Amino acid sequence: MSITGRGLTVLAATLAVLLGTAIPAHAAPGPPPGSIASMGDSITRGFNACGWFVDCPTRSFSTGNNSAVNSHYLRIRAKNPAVVGYNDARSGAKVADMPAQAATAVSQHVAYVTILIGANDACTSSESTMTSVTAFRASLDSALGTLKAGLPAANVLLISVPDLKRLWQVGKDSSGARTAWGLFGVCQSMLANPTSTAAADTARRDRVRQRVIDFNAQLAAACTAYGANCKYDGGAVFGYAFQLSQISTWDYFHPNASGQAVLASVSYGAGFGW
Repeated sequence: MSITGRGLTVLAATLAVLLGTAIPAHAAPGPPPGSIASMGDSITRGFNACGWFVDCPTRSFSTGNNSAVNSHYLRIRAKNPAVVGYNDARSGAKVADMPAQAATAVSQHVAYVTILIGANDACTSSESTMTSVTAFRASLDSALGTLKAGLPAANVLLISVPDLKRLWQVGKDSSGARTAWGLFGVCQSMLANPTSTAAADTARRDRVRQRVIDFNAQLAAACTAYGANCKYDGGAVFGYAFQLSQISTWDYFHPNASGQAVLASVSYGAGFGW
């Protein structure tokens, strides 16, 4: 007895139900967009990726034009040479700054928006000053509402916040990293007392990591609520085990050019498939 193509589909679906799984729906990606805007903070600005404590937007994982980084913009340009890019991120930005950045992206009439935000909401002077999960979601929803109303056809990629505890893990044994973290007051909510194994410091690091996990859960939920034009990276960036060699040796916090290249690859690969 032969089975038609339709019969195979029905059989596969039946097996999926019996096995408690689902057949994923993979819509074919549309044509690459003609414009892109990046929203976020100093990571998206390429801070410390080319010079001493300066923004380096040419090396941004999202909209940079440096060939070594091979940003989202350059990957799209290889398929659509007419694409234009805008870097709307600002160093030091938190999620509360996203509604204004969203308004800027709307004014640029772009077809694709990347958003990487939350590191500065967890990386603060102390654990007590981290952004609450409720406030994080409220600002995120406001920004996404602006994008959806102003750019109803645009694709939006929400990128997970990197694992800040991973930064502590790869840098705690480096005297250069410890010096920079202390001298510049880098992410003290996570990086204070980096060599301490005291229960209080261990618990603090775990709580800060949990806040990042909670932020990422809100990114995922907000994207689902947004609808079909939004995609969350599924935690790809959070789950990437980056190395100290991919971090700037000027502050031991921001990605260097190599780190930006990896960030571009991981986030684009988890995106819309152009």
